[in-house]
Amino acid sequence: MAGIKDVAAAAGVSVATVSRVLNAHPSVSADARARVLAAVESLGYRPNAVARSLRTDQTRTFGLVIPDVLNPYFTELARSVEEAARALGYSVIIGNADERAEVQDHHVRTLLDRRIDGLLVAPTDAGSPLLADAVRGGTPLVFVDRWIPGVDVPVVRSDGRAAVRDLVGHLWSLGHRRIAIIAGPDSTTTGSERVDAFREAMAGYGLPVPDAYIGQGDFRAESGRRATGGFLALPEPPEVVFAADNLMALGALDAVRARGLRVPDDIGLVAFDDIRWFVHTDPPITSIAQPTGALGRAAVRALVEVIEGRRPASVTLPARLIVRRSCGAPPGTDNVADFGG
Repeated sequence: MAGIKDVAAAAGVSVATVSRVLNAHPSVSADARARVLAAVESLGYRPNAVARSLRTDQTRTFGLVIPDVLNPYFTELARSVEEAARALGYSVIIGNADERAEVQDHHVRTLLDRRIDGLLVAPTDAGSPLLADAVRGGTPLVFVDRWIPGVDVPVVRSDGRAAVRDLVGHLWSLGHRRIAIIAGPDSTTTGSERVDAFREAMAGYGLPVPDAYIGQGDFRAESGRRATGGFLALPEPPEVVFAADNLMALGALDAVRARGLRVPDDIGLVAFDDIRWFVHTDPPITSIAQPTGALGRAAVRALVEVIEGRRPASVTLPARLIVRRSCGAPPGTDNVADFGG
């Protein structure tokens, strides 16, 4: 592999001149610049990214830590982050926290050791002090989707409260009154916020939310199966189950089918976080869609601003209800989520 000395020899200039050309320094003649660039192309020279990062104190690399790479929502979010970062000349290193705080902290430490320029994180919970320490240490940080209250950094997130109100109104119009929720962990902002939004929306229609109609989940499919099994065993089961996450909704669907029941004939089903699979399930699942692509792009823009020394405002984008047939809605109301954001 050709080195910088080979380029200098081929171009008939000094190593320092090659370095100035590669770093777009203005004090190089047009002739010398042309000869260096021609030599770079003919030799197939690739600058040493590690050496350059030591000189410039920049790696042109972001870290992204997401709670669960198997969750289609976070997979889509990571894709949008990577595309937006690449368009700005950055690479992205992704860490999968597996919904565990200690794994999240492992990835954060590793990324900081790699001298990343900035960090995007959807925290697994609000208990880890490492992220607050990283901010105090000067690491550019932006929270995306989830956040840690009290850590003073920009947050890029979606607000689902209006969509949840729309959902409860839709279920009311279909005649449903007994509605249960499978909640995410209350240690996460999204877990607690979605339950609060559900309670508020139900209260707006004068509908009770008995304790038996609140199932505790962990944003994994198995917890959706378990919570739905508990609902179905009640003397008066709910008419609709609202899963506060897409994987828990799929688990709920499994639990319903395992008992020989059908959606929506025997029980309705709704999910927070729309995913591509929901248009292919039988029946297609009504859901609340977050603008995943827009969230990823906004998070990258915010992080670049922090890196450049500015203080961007937090960004909140609205989620929206997508009505399909999983709650007894008549045919013809299907929609397809806008996965491009």
